[in-house]
Amino acid sequence: MGESVHSAAASALGYQHQTWWALLELLRADHARPDAAISLELHDDVAWEQAESATELLQIKHHQRGERRLTDASPDVWSTLKTWMDTAVPSDVEGPTLVLVSTQEANPGSAMAALRPDSRDDEMALSALERAALRRASGRTREAREQFLELGPADRAAFLSRITVMDASPHIDDVPALVRAELRWSLPVGHEDLFLAMVWRWWDERALELLQRRRRAVDVGMARAAIADLRDQFSRQRLPTIVGHEGTADDVLTATYGNSPFVHQMRWVAYPPVNLRHSVIDYHRAQAQAIRWIAEDLVAADELSSLSRDIVDEWESEFEWMGLELADAADEATKQRAGASLLKDLSQRNGPCLHGRYHEAFFVRGQRHELADTGRVGWHPDFQHRMQTLRAES
Repeated sequence: MGESVHSAAASALGYQHQTWWALLELLRADHARPDAAISLELHDDVAWEQAESATELLQIKHHQRGERRLTDASPDVWSTLKTWMDTAVPSDVEGPTLVLVSTQEANPGSAMAALRPDSRDDEMALSALERAALRRASGRTREAREQFLELGPADRAAFLSRITVMDASPHIDDVPALVRAELRWSLPVGHEDLFLAMVWRWWDERALELLQRRRRAVDVGMARAAIADLRDQFSRQRLPTIVGHEGTADDVLTATYGNSPFVHQMRWVAYPPVNLRHSVIDYHRAQAQAIRWIAEDLVAADELSSLSRDIVDEWESEFEWMGLELADAADEATKQRAGASLLKDLSQRNGPCLHGRYHEAFFVRGQRHELADTGRVGWHPDFQHRMQTLRAES
């Protein structure tokens, strides 16, 4: 049981390292390949492509610190070679570059050490790997070794000429610092950690799209533009969207806020259930966003107070018009329809914004519900009396 759990944890860590490494590859991309794109689990663990054709395949191998060295007999080596022999046409000298990225350090004198980019020796690497393949193989690597020997001398040489080994590569807990270093010129002063968190959230969303095949690849230009846009959000004219849609599930939020006054306010006008659920999400996101803005010194409390006054002023005018259009003897169903229509109309407007610095509609919608929660605004013509009753019952 313990060994199985350990194995699963190591695999999960390996997959996470793979996706994080892809971001680092994107950030390290130089001007020599501005149109290149990176993919996950499409051509290989990670791959670079140009015009949807793979140009570089990367196998990413992660191990805990202190584990044994990378040898020519390692299962990592032969599983990687087999993957490439099956998919990368070993005899094609014009085929994509093949890169083994491993956190393990290659044994001195091994083929893996000879395939390092800074001390490359193809003849030594080929000779050492052929000797390893001829040794009595274990069940795990026998098929790959036999397949390698079946290639023939010329094809084996062509195959190895495309392989590079990047051993002793950084571990997963080193990658965030490397990403930070790559972005050092973009970090907004005083908000470095928040900016980096937003970059990671952007990449997590893209990586999920890649793994679910909803996106083929992410190109260098797209990554640079997205990061530049995130950086621009820290200018005096803009505010960043810190709280995304992910996080708490809809049903959890609905249960959490189910007895809140702003939810009662929507029920009093028979607000449709899907729209009510969306309103709860808006309220939660707006609250969390405001708290983070203040904590990060991006917004002052009086700016939010000013926005609240603008929202109340807008509501006041519309609520008065609703009251004038209702007959004195309007029945409950008519009042509910009028209140629901008022909320719907306000929700569909751009509405007031935070001193021109933030225009995302969910935030103003969420702020309206915060005001409804305190009773400063409402939707049902008789909401004030009902709020008094609700407070008394509470």
